[in-house]
Amino acid sequence: MPDTVVKPKTRTKTKVERPRLHKVILINDDYTPRGFVVTVLKGEFRMTDDQAYKVMLTAHQRGVCVVAVFTKDVAETKATRATDAGRAKGYPLLFTTEPEE
Repeated sequence: MPDTVVKPKTRTKTKVERPRLHKVILINDDYTPRGFVVTVLKGEFRMTDDQAYKVMLTAHQRGVCVVAVFTKDVAETKATRATDAGRAKGYPLLFTTEPEE
């Protein structure tokens, strides 16, 4: 019988990198009513009354506020839809996105 060398099978694990997250940011303006901002936050970002009010007030006091963190596509979609909701009512409401550090 011939001697045969059996090599152990090696498995390569593919390392899947998590998608980079992006922040959705609410930018304060002096024209959009506070109640409308709260309504948009509740509708688009599924916030409670208290959460939406706190986010709106933080943006009002500091000029900007991080609303939520999502994958890039979700963040951009939500920011666009929230901004469009304000535009539809004639308000300069603005949501932007930026990569999370």
